[in-house]
Order: sequence, then C-alpha cells, then structure tokens
Amino acid sequence: MIEDWFSKEVLPLEPALMRLLRRHWRHHDDLPDLRQEVYMRVYESAQRDGIPESPAAFLFTCARNLLVDRVRRAQVVPFETVADLDELPSHPSTDFTPERLVDSKQKLVLLQSALDDLSPRCREVVILRKIEGLSLKEISARLGIAEGTVEKQITIGIRALAETLFSQGIEAAAGWVKRMRRGEQDQ
Repeated sequence: MIEDWFSKEVLPLEPALMRLLRRHWRHHDDLPDLRQEVYMRVYESAQRDGIPESPAAFLFTCARNLLVDRVRRAQVVPFETVADLDELPSHPSTDFTPERLVDSKQKLVLLQSALDDLSPRCREVVILRKIEGLSLKEISARLGIAEGTVEKQITIGIRALAETLFSQGIEAAAGWVKRMRRGEQDQ
C-alpha cells in the first residue's frame, strides 16, 4: 500500500522537489543524494506514522528540514552555500519562472560586486558579521581590532552596499538608504 502511495503521490512531485533543492542548495552535485534522502525520510515516516494527508506539503517540509539539518551540521555556512533558510517556503512557489531565477542571479552578482568594491578590511568585517553571523566581540578578537572599529566598519560597509544596490534599482535596499539619509539629516 505504501509503495503504491509513494509511486502515485510522491514520485510525480520530483520536478518540483528538484526545483526547490536546486534553488536552495548551491552544490548541485549533492542534489541526487539530497533527493534520495528526502524520499527515504518520507517513505520511512509513512511506514512508521501512516500516510500523510497532504503528500506535497509533507514532501516539501521534509526537504526543508533536510536542508536545515545539513546547514546545522556544517556549523559555519559560507554565503554562497544556502539561500536564507528563514525565507525557505514549506512548498515551492507556483510563480517560479525563469525570469525570477535570472533576476535573482543578477541581484546576487550585483551584491558580490558591491562586496568586492569595499575595502578589504570592511569587506571582511561585513562578511564575518552579516554572513557568518559572528558577534562584534568575536570579530574584534579574531581581527585584533576594537569593537568600536568593527561597528564602524559594519556601518560603512552596509551603507555602501545599500547605496550601490539602490543605485542599481534594487528596491529592497531603498529602506536602508532612506533610513541612512534620514539619520544623516538628523545629525
């Protein structure tokens, strides 16, 4: 019974599952293994707990949980490895289009270019804080600079990134730019 359910309800969802995995996991060589592990989790869970009412939601939740587990195991995740997991949907977007994929890749290229334009120290501090998630104290100790310097470099870096992205038409940066400009007027 589970085999029939799996082949009729779960396996037809493979294209959507693969889109979700490709979208949120950079190492595409891992995708077949990830797919297989998701299938194994779904199948074993159905055997143990019974067939879920919504196979699609269950499959995509298992995929999301697997990606979260992989990130936790890696502990320190490079910026390029995984999209923001808090934003990861529990099911794939129905409005996924090639245009959105191209747009996202262009934005990522712009962000990388903006990061490359920062001074080496500023870039390093921004990456350690915003991408690797280190605290000001940890960055200060690692780089041998004062916490105030770390904070100032983060401010300079984020301001430069926001200005660059906003000037390139990235609306998500508009809020940052407006707040920064408002802050400058208040001083």
